[in-house]
Amino acid sequence: MPIKFKTKNKKRKRVHGFLKRKSSKEGRRVLKSRMRKKRKKLAV
Repeated sequence: MPIKFKTKNKKRKRVHGFLKRKSSKEGRRVLKSRMRKKRKKLAV
């Protein structure tokens, strides 16, 4: 069976990373709500 999905960590960080979240208003809202829920991981 062929490998279907290879993780590309650079892309992953650039799209879903902490700095990306911090950079936009909506992203900061996401981080805030995750902090409120006491999530161990706020972003990828």
